[in-house]
Amino acid sequence: MTREELKNRQIAVLMGGLSGEREVSLRTGAAVLKSLQSQGYRCHGIDVTRELAGQLRDSGAQVAFIALHGRFGEDGTVQGLLELMNIPYTGSGVLASSLAMDKVATKKMLIYHDLPTPGFEAYRRGADIEALVARCRHFPLVVKPSREGSTLGISIVRDAEQLRRGIEEALRFDDQLLVEEYIPGREITVGVLDGAPLPIIQIEAQGGFYDFGAKYTSGRTQYLLPAPLEPALYQRLQDVSVAACEVLGCAGAARVDFRVNEREFYCLEVNTIPGMTETSLLPKAARQAGMDFDELVQRILEGAGVNK
Repeated sequence: MTREELKNRQIAVLMGGLSGEREVSLRTGAAVLKSLQSQGYRCHGIDVTRELAGQLRDSGAQVAFIALHGRFGEDGTVQGLLELMNIPYTGSGVLASSLAMDKVATKKMLIYHDLPTPGFEAYRRGADIEALVARCRHFPLVVKPSREGSTLGISIVRDAEQLRRGIEEALRFDDQLLVEEYIPGREITVGVLDGAPLPIIQIEAQGGFYDFGAKYTSGRTQYLLPAPLEPALYQRLQDVSVAACEVLGCAGAARVDFRVNEREFYCLEVNTIPGMTETSLLPKAARQAGMDFDELVQRILEGAGVNK
């Protein structure tokens, strides 16, 4: 959709929502709304509830900028509603959103397409925990909810007893879990915008674990941008990031997370609605590429309705 078309439409910024990432989403939405207002768009914010269809209808929304994170926003549910209501929206479509939100489904797609990802076991609530523990003989492992973000419910476990506790913790957030091989090394993330990679960021969190607090508390994490990687490895990471987005069918802005150990790297997950707060990674990478925040918001907005 062109800038001229968008200037004549009422834009709703969808934020907040029902997931464990609600507060982060409110910050993302507020930043996006402020940017759109400063650029002269007719726009308003909607704090999403289960009555979203009525909220959209009552507000006169003609385009949706999705600033939701986590379930009921990043997982294809809101995207499906918007399609039923014939409202163009930013970001990935229903299928890509659903696949990327589900870490187990994402890993199966990556493996099918020969893209590197850590070995894993999947677990569903009610299955035999002891059978899973018996299969997990090589520690450390990472336990995480399959359909949550922002490291909610994640644990690094180093023995069978910690694994049991990690499973119980993760089950607080989701009925489906991922038990994944722990990859030592560097934390790397690659933004992808409209199918093109952005500069790579290396993340160095205090204590070595990039958890919720490290992500959203200023000063808790250092960001090396561009990441100090040898050129060939840098290029391979960008190529695999684009490929991962392509196999999932992502559109607009996305972010692909990796662990890098020496010259080997492993894709952990793909985020289809990256954060847009003051500490978020995608705006940092875009800025390194010469794109300020307003331009990034504009680029994402122009993708509304495209490639769904």
